[in-house]
Amino acid sequence: MTKFDEATRAIRVDDQTYDVCLDNGFSIGGPLNGGYLMAAMLRAVVDESPHEHPVSTSAQFLRVARPGAARVRVERIKTGRTAAVSRATLIQEGQAVVEALVTTATLDPDAVPVWSDGPSARMPEPDECVRLPDPKPESGLTLNHQIELRFDPPTVGWLKGEPTGRPEMRAYFRLAEPQDPDPYVLALAVDAMPPVVFSAGMRGWAPTVELTWHLRALPAPGWLTVIGSGRLISDGWFDEEVEVWDSAGRLVAQSRQLARLGRG
Repeated sequence: MTKFDEATRAIRVDDQTYDVCLDNGFSIGGPLNGGYLMAAMLRAVVDESPHEHPVSTSAQFLRVARPGAARVRVERIKTGRTAAVSRATLIQEGQAVVEALVTTATLDPDAVPVWSDGPSARMPEPDECVRLPDPKPESGLTLNHQIELRFDPPTVGWLKGEPTGRPEMRAYFRLAEPQDPDPYVLALAVDAMPPVVFSAGMRGWAPTVELTWHLRALPAPGWLTVIGSGRLISDGWFDEEVEVWDSAGRLVAQSRQLARLGRG
């Protein structure tokens, strides 16, 4: 079992309750990454469901989650032949931290698209992309050690004080440890990049308020291409849309989130 699998493991307590141990390795300066939290919750939902794959997840982030013991409570709302709907709540110290509605289904790994659009932006080859500098130990950015991101150079110009002025971020993504991507890795991937507003010239922690993502296909082994963009930055809020493509050129995940503008 890899570190990611272990860090997202959900242990059944009863028909509706699962224990999880939230891992400090997926922290962003203290708070835990939202994609990581969704992955842990989805382990419990899929275990409780008659279907294998979390095809749609809509999560409300109510409080900051910290490393340590937590529970996932799963309530089945609907069960059908092709899909089931569940409500999942991540609970820590007696308080709801994340509330999610999850639709599960069983995808065909050999499905061939009837029609598919292409990526919204063209990426250079991975060896032409750049890695961010390692964070200082005191920063608490432990997530950076669990994943590998190689960025399209223009979208990290903000590091040198040269943002593009547009909310955008593009990178190749994979886990730092050898592991093929799966639906739980995709849950992390859709929320793994720095906020797109960094490229618009803004900085600071930008907490996610709501995130919805869709699993569109089961990913092939290899790099994932993650393309993020925003449509509006206003009144202390911004949106972020992400598309994820696998090494076979298939769209495997889509997400949209609403977040607060960073401070600091």
